[in-house]
Amino acid sequence: MASVSEWYAGKNVLITGATGFMGKVLVEKLLRSCPEVKALYILVRPKAGQSMSERVQDMMKSKLFDRVREDNPEFHQKIIPISSELTQPGLAISPEDVQTLTSRINIIFHCAATIRFDEPLKHALQLNVMATQQLLSLAQQMQNLQAFIHISTAYANCNRRHIDEVIYPPPVEPKKLIDSLEWMDDNIICDITPRLIGDRPNTYTYTKALAESVVQQESSKLHIGIIRPSIVGASWQEPFPGWIDNFNGPSGVFIAAGKGILRTMRASNDAVADLVPVDMVINLTLTAGWYTAVHRPKTALVYNCTTGGINPFHWGEIEHHVMSTFKRNPLEQAFRRPNANITSNYLIYQYWILVSHKFPALIYDLFLRLSGQKPQMMRIFNRLHKAIGLLEYFSSQDWEWKSDNLNMLMSHMSTEDKKTFNFDVRQLNWPEYIENYCIGTKKYVLNEDMSDIPAARQHLRKLRNIRYTFNTVLLVFIWRVFIARSQMARNIWYFVVSLCFKFLSYFRASSTLTQ
Repeated sequence: MASVSEWYAGKNVLITGATGFMGKVLVEKLLRSCPEVKALYILVRPKAGQSMSERVQDMMKSKLFDRVREDNPEFHQKIIPISSELTQPGLAISPEDVQTLTSRINIIFHCAATIRFDEPLKHALQLNVMATQQLLSLAQQMQNLQAFIHISTAYANCNRRHIDEVIYPPPVEPKKLIDSLEWMDDNIICDITPRLIGDRPNTYTYTKALAESVVQQESSKLHIGIIRPSIVGASWQEPFPGWIDNFNGPSGVFIAAGKGILRTMRASNDAVADLVPVDMVINLTLTAGWYTAVHRPKTALVYNCTTGGINPFHWGEIEHHVMSTFKRNPLEQAFRRPNANITSNYLIYQYWILVSHKFPALIYDLFLRLSGQKPQMMRIFNRLHKAIGLLEYFSSQDWEWKSDNLNMLMSHMSTEDKKTFNFDVRQLNWPEYIENYCIGTKKYVLNEDMSDIPAARQHLRKLRNIRYTFNTVLLVFIWRVFIARSQMARNIWYFVVSLCFKFLSYFRASSTLTQ
């Protein structure tokens, strides 16, 4: 049987979502590890004033493609953009392009989706469900198609605690829901959304569950695989450690903590942080495509791509390693020294939000107003609170995912393929990975130079001195205003201080005796 890279030789691949985070890594890995692949057709739409070709050119200039560029400076010739709009009928693909795709494509990787947790339901349905339906219809017209790989999420069925590698019954028949929402006003849909999604936390997980059902309905006509990654994070090894290009998910939280903006987050220290590196997800995706095409399973195979049940790491441990990394490798122009903490207690969390977030934001905005600048810190904190509020559901509880299909797939791989397309999460060293992740946010998201770290450390020392000075002034102010003017307050103060001295004396005496 041909190896994974040998199978992709001469193949025409269609990729949706190629300009997104996972899509870019998929394109890069295919070009680098399967150099004989014939062509990559990518569906792209104009966005933010950029044409389709401009978006693709920007993507190919990314540092992500440096290794591919070294091996093959002409790699861009294998990338063929196809103009498309996923929310339009027929995906807005021209008849000429449809003919090209139906006659040439051998494998489809459907990565496109909206990953916004608070996406309006109607728009989430269009992108995550209806676009999937239309792509499946297009796939059935393809004469040489050998596999259709759909990227879902491990949280599509997060209303269950134990999740097998099966497609569960949908919360509602997708077609009935789409037909019902067609005539409804957006305000009505917004009002009924909480009742529709039920025990799921957001429209993202809800529509991804519906998309899996849509894929299952076509599994008798196509050879299908479904990949379910958990929280996708920065790269582990490929094309280099720590590559990340967005603020989504934990990346934004890490940056906010490193900048000293985030000081508290509501999560369980003991809950498993089910992060999975993006390169491991992509390696699994490409291997699943190979296996699906070669073995042609009769039903759609689901692969739970998670770490919690195999190599668990907890939110409390992540908090420790993120803080220690950013103290050694500080971000530039930090607002405060990094010092975040995690709590699962609602009252304690609200206290720290008030003391560590809102109060400093108000003071800083007042300073900006007085200096003639536009206040912005409270707006930043409000956005941050919204973001961490959306993550709260996933950082406060655990799930159990089965991985039998994952293990089966690994057993069919050759020794060489296991190295080239490594998705064995048992090999993941978490402290090293989290450090590379944090440094990756500094280098690739914020575009900060590592040579500027001494200056960033100096800035942190300056912030520390400002804090010490402020605390000293505050203590003197409290003494002068509240204690020095009242005999009772002074008596209470002296009593507390004497108790502290007695405790310290007792502690020293105990330490001496034990020695």
